[in-house]
Amino acid sequence: MDAVQQEATARARELQRSWYGEPLGALFRRLIDDLGLNQARLAAVLGLSAPMLSQLMSGQRAKIGNPAVVQRVQALQDLAGQVADGSVSAAEATDRMDEIKNTQGGSVLSNSGQTTPSSGAPTVKRVVREIQSLLRSVSAAGDIIDAADSLAPSHPELAEFLRVYGAGRTAEAVAHYEAHQN
Repeated sequence: MDAVQQEATARARELQRSWYGEPLGALFRRLIDDLGLNQARLAAVLGLSAPMLSQLMSGQRAKIGNPAVVQRVQALQDLAGQVADGSVSAAEATDRMDEIKNTQGGSVLSNSGQTTPSSGAPTVKRVVREIQSLLRSVSAAGDIIDAADSLAPSHPELAEFLRVYGAGRTAEAVAHYEAHQN
């Protein structure tokens, strides 16, 4: 990718951040992880072509042009929050995704999908995924592990944090987070 393309991609991601609260690549990857989807299934539920989803995720395109697709993204964010907090089972989520696929209308995203319906507070898994997403947007897992190794002799707790959230699995990070919330 040349400098002009990199600049255009960075600009598109910043626009996505201002319009949707975060770059669509991070948002869609979280939906894929939280709902156990692949890109093709996510594209189908949203009503997008696979190439369009890929262009939105990579920053080649900035905006979702169809308001119905925006509404479906919001509905999937809400559903992912319910799956994460355990109020919706995986089987129920599959049925709900079929319903979401057939919805019409909508206009804007909100951040309500990042809260549980019952308490209004972010779920532990959601907080952990945000931390992971931030670390992984800054550096590759191998570089994070190298940084952790460098820090380990003098700052073992920071090294552990980097390893767990920057290169570990979400389940390990959730356990770490819960263990350190006292």
